[in-house]
Amino acid sequence: MRPSKILTAFLLAGTMLVGTAAASYAEEVVVKLWARADRSGPLRAGNIVAAAETLNQALKAAGSDKTVKVDVFEGPATGYDADALDILKAFAVDKGPDVYVAAHEWVGEFAKSGYAMNLEDFIKKNQWAFADVVPVLWDATKYNGKIHAIPQDSEIRMFFYNKDMLRKIGKNEAFIEGLPGMVERGEFTMQDLSNLAKEVVDKKAAQYGMVHRPNAGPDYLMTFAAFGAKWMDEKTGQLILPKAEIRKGLEWFAWNAEHGVTPKNNTAMNWDEIQGAFKTEKAFIYHQGVWAVGEFMLGDAKGATWPKDAAGYFHKVGWIHAPAAVKGGQPANLSHPIVYIVNPKSKNAELAATLVAYASLPFFNTQHAVTTAHTGILNGQRSMPAYENAWYLAAATPMLKRSTFIPNHPDFGRYNGILFKALQGVETGRLTPAKAIEFLEDEMTNELKGAVKVVDKLG
Repeated sequence: MRPSKILTAFLLAGTMLVGTAAASYAEEVVVKLWARADRSGPLRAGNIVAAAETLNQALKAAGSDKTVKVDVFEGPATGYDADALDILKAFAVDKGPDVYVAAHEWVGEFAKSGYAMNLEDFIKKNQWAFADVVPVLWDATKYNGKIHAIPQDSEIRMFFYNKDMLRKIGKNEAFIEGLPGMVERGEFTMQDLSNLAKEVVDKKAAQYGMVHRPNAGPDYLMTFAAFGAKWMDEKTGQLILPKAEIRKGLEWFAWNAEHGVTPKNNTAMNWDEIQGAFKTEKAFIYHQGVWAVGEFMLGDAKGATWPKDAAGYFHKVGWIHAPAAVKGGQPANLSHPIVYIVNPKSKNAELAATLVAYASLPFFNTQHAVTTAHTGILNGQRSMPAYENAWYLAAATPMLKRSTFIPNHPDFGRYNGILFKALQGVETGRLTPAKAIEFLEDEMTNELKGAVKVVDKLG
């Protein structure tokens, strides 16, 4: 879209919502925003405030005396689940905000309760803001097949691998640099990854073949997704426990622990031990997300010094999706977008949605991306200078096309906690994969009752 057309869209958006020129008096319209107090991501709220400044400039240019002000409330909750519950309590006493920030898995609960605006028509009418959103990210915003939120950011979880260790065991550069392509084409499987990690350990190039997060979280869900697991029936909105697919994933974790690829005490280790193991080159593979590059992989951190430039870093480290379960299959990764949700009962709902549209533009979203090491929401952000300079974000963005997501279901946190206990059980050897499936079925049906449906196999 040419700049003149974008400006026209801005002006139309502003004047249609807040009034046209010829207003005879000034009026300030207040939009209430709820955003969890989070020093690591202040622009989640800040971009909405900045968007109001841009909208006010457009209104002034159109001759309107009306202005928009954003009233920000920063919730004190320590995590997004607790914050979502606080927002629900606010809505219950008619104190809900006009627009709010949430983790995407809460979209379903807010929409079911009538607190999330159906944005399908709004998005269609405002393509100047949304036409370039990475398509797969919309999958994280839907309830009953309809968009009820706007992605605020995205992220990529992946397997990081140490290329120097592959050189030490005699792998040639064609294999080392070609590994991501083989994974993308389905030529390199999950078991191939385990075998490669075992080879690195057996040949004394690393103490550990693979390390991952020590506690419950989203990262390892992409591993189960690579084995075909899905978590929710999109038609009914019910959580599902697909025993065959999850068992395959658990068998993979069990094999790694039994064969010395993953330490059996991985889930008893702390973050410093795990991250330090990768940085000090005790571990061949580290499984987490793109933000880890800026967090500890560059320069001096966690007991070692690594290159800070793209060429030096990528000579040392490579990234891959979770490979396919079988040759010819599809790899997977996982993204966990934070989203903006609009209260449909607000008298300023359309205006709040317009502020989100402005805040979603490349300039604003890129400011958040580069200061938080999260990937953006728009394809075109890769060409923005600030994004290009954050070279690890630009390199990770193409991986978004393989993203899977946590289901938009409020009970998935409990589901995930039970699943982690099963994973921990098979890694430590306390449970066989078969016994872990029995444990999952018993625990989930008792804990989640009708919220989860147990199926032997998907499809």
